[in-house]
Amino acid sequence: MKFGHAAAFIALFVGLSGCRQDYSLAPPTDSEKITVTVKLPKELKTETMWVMYRSSTCKRIGTGASGQRTERDGYHSVYKELKRQGQSDLYQVELPKDGGGACRWHLANVTFGVVYADPSRYGENVIDGGGGGVVVIFDHNNSPRGGADIKVDGDLTIKKDYYPWISESFLGGYKKHISLVGDGGIYLKYQALQARKIYFEPVLHSDFVLRSVGVKEKKEGNYVKFIFPDGSVVADGRPNSKFLKMQTIREAAEGK
Repeated sequence: MKFGHAAAFIALFVGLSGCRQDYSLAPPTDSEKITVTVKLPKELKTETMWVMYRSSTCKRIGTGASGQRTERDGYHSVYKELKRQGQSDLYQVELPKDGGGACRWHLANVTFGVVYADPSRYGENVIDGGGGGVVVIFDHNNSPRGGADIKVDGDLTIKKDYYPWISESFLGGYKKHISLVGDGGIYLKYQALQARKIYFEPVLHSDFVLRSVGVKEKKEGNYVKFIFPDGSVVADGRPNSKFLKMQTIREAAEGK
């Protein structure tokens, strides 16, 4: 997951009005805290968390399609690393809900997730793919990844199954990725207006690996081939739920 650090940083200073003297965060000491906790499987690592604060005081000034002046809430991005709690498998960060400062920043959303700590265990030159991402929105604005798919009241607990997905592609040069297949695509997106505690537990089923092989030339009838851990192969080009099929195969193997 690439968050466009530089673009977000520049946007903070371009097109803001209303409090030109100081755009920095200055959380008050008594600010309410939001705690994000990840229970980490040993094969994965946490990604840097993208934290976005918004301000209705410091506006972003722009130009619309017809040349008209537009105003939107300003935003300020910061980046946090989740810290391991002792010798446990829990990683955590605390975020002030009130960002303070002259702009009166408020916590708007966070983007975080998990990826493979060592992609090379799946082969030479294997690189991280997508999956394992979470977006939590704390206000009524969309996040940089779009709006929420699920709205929750109170604190948020997320416990989801994931499977390794090794994909090979050939068009435009050979690439091999290791991704995470889960329920909800690359990002799970929530709105949690009252949440003060966010808990994410990705459950990784490493013994059930999905593989896919891309086409080597574009022509009618050529489709990506998906090879499932039970030996079945799908290569018909139709939309399908890889995750649901993986769940069914694992549950059958485990006698559930």
